[in-house]
Amino acid sequence: MSILRRLAIPAFLSVGLVTPLLSTAFVTAAHASEIKYVVNNIPVTSYDISRRSAFMKLQRRNGSASDAMIEQALQMSEIARLRINIADKQVDEAYARFASGNKLKVAQLDQILAQSGVTKQHFKDYIRAQIGWNQALGARARAEGRMSEQDAVQRMLEKGGQKPTATEYMLQQVIFVVPASDRKTLMAKRKREAEAMRARFNGCNSTREFAKGLIDVTVRDLGRIVAPELPPEWEKPIKAAQPGQATPVRETDRGIEFIGICSTREVSDDRVARMVFQNEAVGDGKVDELAKKYLDELRKNARIINR
Repeated sequence: MSILRRLAIPAFLSVGLVTPLLSTAFVTAAHASEIKYVVNNIPVTSYDISRRSAFMKLQRRNGSASDAMIEQALQMSEIARLRINIADKQVDEAYARFASGNKLKVAQLDQILAQSGVTKQHFKDYIRAQIGWNQALGARARAEGRMSEQDAVQRMLEKGGQKPTATEYMLQQVIFVVPASDRKTLMAKRKREAEAMRARFNGCNSTREFAKGLIDVTVRDLGRIVAPELPPEWEKPIKAAQPGQATPVRETDRGIEFIGICSTREVSDDRVARMVFQNEAVGDGKVDELAKKYLDELRKNARIINR
């Protein structure tokens, strides 16, 4: 399993919640709240720590709830620095999938989390942090995991001299811009406009013609991108689409977007070989090692104030 494919799977689906979530543990969350820590200007309150303590009991996981919340604050600080935006819709969909995976309705999951002292909002904040952190890990892995040409040659020799192939995509990005101040009032309207344009999409040559007359629509030619380079949040929908089709629309920090697939082709060269072998060389243990190293670095450079 490649590093990018692994990181595209939300980490909270594998933290051991499925069975423990249905336990009868009941923890009363503290109603009074005071700031206990400030991590890179992100406050961690006693109420946050109380909810995380209840969450860890549901997980049957030992450890310090305070340390867990400091770690999440470090992750969120890095996510903000990298300008990674996780849309509310993405979090809500992940929350609903988790309920379904536990054979629960969303309302039932809401009730369990409320009764346990965790609360729906705390769990959703955790989901948001995990999705964003996975994307940050992916970016770090791509930056640090560069394989040398010599390493790639060695891997090819191990495979009998055969170079791997990968799909190369010619992509076009369409953005229906929504200013942050207008997201609540304009988002639904812009989504309808984007859906209408996506329905007409039949190739990249006509996109700009379709965009004429539309307000605040940006069309960007992204050029050629090889499959291992696809951003995790777009990888699955791009791979599911055929040339001449477009991905489903999604909310981003810029507004509403979709990606058009102009063309595809299979390529095999030294650059592709390095990327493919690099992904194959990084196993699950390496991901955990990378995450620990990354967090240790963030903690070392962070400004953590104990109140």
